[in-house]
Amino acid sequence: MQIRTLMLGWEFPPFISGGLGTACYGLTKAMDRLSMPVVFVLPKAAQPCATASGALAVIGASAEYPQAGFRHIRFRAVPSSLSPYAPAGNGRSSKARRLAAIAMSETGNGNYGPDIGAEVQAYALRVLAIAQSEEFDLIHAHDWMTFPAGMALAAEFGKPLIVQVHSTEFDRSGQDVNQYVYDIERRGMWVADRIIAVSNYTKNIIIHRYGVEPSKVEVVYNGIELREAPDAPPPEPLHPKPEKMVLFLGRITRQKGPEYFLQAAKKVFEKMDDVKFVMAGDGDMLYRSIEMAAELGIGHRVFFTRFLRGGEVDKAYEMADLYVMPSVSEPFGIAPLEALGHNVPVLVSKQSGIAETFRNALKVDFWDVNEMANKMVAVLRYAPLQRTLRTEGRMEAFRFRWEDSAARINEIYHDVLHVA
Repeated sequence: MQIRTLMLGWEFPPFISGGLGTACYGLTKAMDRLSMPVVFVLPKAAQPCATASGALAVIGASAEYPQAGFRHIRFRAVPSSLSPYAPAGNGRSSKARRLAAIAMSETGNGNYGPDIGAEVQAYALRVLAIAQSEEFDLIHAHDWMTFPAGMALAAEFGKPLIVQVHSTEFDRSGQDVNQYVYDIERRGMWVADRIIAVSNYTKNIIIHRYGVEPSKVEVVYNGIELREAPDAPPPEPLHPKPEKMVLFLGRITRQKGPEYFLQAAKKVFEKMDDVKFVMAGDGDMLYRSIEMAAELGIGHRVFFTRFLRGGEVDKAYEMADLYVMPSVSEPFGIAPLEALGHNVPVLVSKQSGIAETFRNALKVDFWDVNEMANKMVAVLRYAPLQRTLRTEGRMEAFRFRWEDSAARINEIYHDVLHVA
């Protein structure tokens, strides 16, 4: 049976601010190659809007999501400047209206912006209207901002709901969780017929922090699209560089551990001086990180590029001798796979999903800045270690294929619907 999916997302290339958009893009491209029919509903704003990371996602009023190149995926854009109130007399059930209105209240802190509750609700209400003209067998919702829409659809149409958790409020905020966001996440997980977690690390958070039955949670790892064939030899550096370069690429926010990266950088400079550090990204800790680099006396050797896109990201990887992901809590971590795809060895925190399944990477507790610095120095000084991490890591990265992720999700769809 070919299952028709109504998919709900919050970001998608070219309008992205983090890994969620990258993951949705890779997954849907693979689903398209597997001939899985999907209608993907996404928001589209007429004005620049602040993302949760503090970055600006500029979405033009006339811009569209990429229909070309997809045979089985259709995109439907939802304007975000909608009335927060459901129109009367539309035949929608009271239960669906209640679930769509979950997101009406303000979030209560500055991490998500003052209007995010209204935006989430507006998205849910418009999705309900769009669904009236679509045929679908189940709903697949990505992360908390789409959960109210997913719950409303399930209530209105009696279809199974699958929620995919790419990140939890505990990842983003630590113990200082936003109760509004947590309540939506928990309600969505409890209502869902099945939950897809991007790692066992995330699955454990879902079970222990949200009280979900373990049998309800499936782990499906993210993937990556690498341009070369798996058996292609990795390219060697063209020529020696006068300075080594260590790269941090991601949102500069508490979850990603920028302060630990800088503290480790300070210790690296105590052992070697032919190195520079690049922090590529935006976020609520950007200016604090710039100040911290100056306070540590390394401001002249740490470069902040702000948010990078497309070819700029490729260029950053190509210049790097080592990629470091010092995340405090990382559900998966696509960036290390991207780095290895660019022939860059990686150092990741043990508090990440990728660390549980990837062998050919150096690993360290995010808080252990002494060990982090030692491992940075080892890679930068010893060419054989760097070569081994590059070669073996790159080969292992080819195991993470989006086609495998999509195929597993297709199996979950069939299991939920009890069809062959």
